[in-house]
Amino acid sequence: MRLKRVGSTILGVAAGAVLVLGTGTTAASAAEPCGDFGECKALIEINATDGDIGFHFLMDGDDLNSGRIFDPLGAKVFEEEAKGPLREEKLTEIFAESAEPLCWHDPEADPDEEIVTLEEFLARWAAGNYLFTGKSDGGEKSKGETELTHEIPAAPADVAFDGSMISWAAGNDLGKCASQAELNGLVLAHVLPVHPENVPVAAWEIVLEPDVEDGDPTGKLVFSIRVSGGIAPKQVTVPADYLASLPANTPVEIEVGAIGVNDNATFTEVGGFCVNETVEGCED
Repeated sequence: MRLKRVGSTILGVAAGAVLVLGTGTTAASAAEPCGDFGECKALIEINATDGDIGFHFLMDGDDLNSGRIFDPLGAKVFEEEAKGPLREEKLTEIFAESAEPLCWHDPEADPDEEIVTLEEFLARWAAGNYLFTGKSDGGEKSKGETELTHEIPAAPADVAFDGSMISWAAGNDLGKCASQAELNGLVLAHVLPVHPENVPVAAWEIVLEPDVEDGDPTGKLVFSIRVSGGIAPKQVTVPADYLASLPANTPVEIEVGAIGVNDNATFTEVGGFCVNETVEGCED
């Protein structure tokens, strides 16, 4: 199960903690001006547990009719244009995620499913400055640049939940996307600029989500918090009022993400936890 995080890593790292309860989709963030844009970002996100990898981006401008992105080699990698009533209303923020292909050969995957290894993915998305451009009425143009780096933080390890507190540890690999030994080889080959275990973590993002069937309103009661990368010990307490709002015997999954100073992020998911457990217990 891929957790539906409240807020996205693309939003950036806020000073202090961010706490979101319920169904909202926006977390407080520190905007970073990007030329003529209020903000623009490009980043890599890895799910170390499922073993998939993707490219995410955001551009935030004023009254845009269109937006484009160019990679460091000048190749256009994205283009969007508002039409009809949307052109009258204008665009302000454009956010998108690429498909997230598997980065490992899962024996249970469909034989036709695309596999893109970490090395192949990094070759596809070159490190360097990505140019963002936009156009408004009257031909007014917006331009800004943001750097995509290949400095990817290691996947959080030892994720645990004792019924009230979530804890974790700093990791040293990228889970199914690359073992520590494989990463050592990529660093030696200069595919990676630095080993993930040596990439500073600017923030940790922690999400607890009920693992329920689609359509169950309990699934919307998500707890999400973002804390400083320097937090010690690495643990957060889940509010008792939030836990009490969940029905008895609610199965939950927990996701902890390491967010790098450059916004690249690696997440670890762990399931099988039970909240407000009675003698009946959670369903297996």
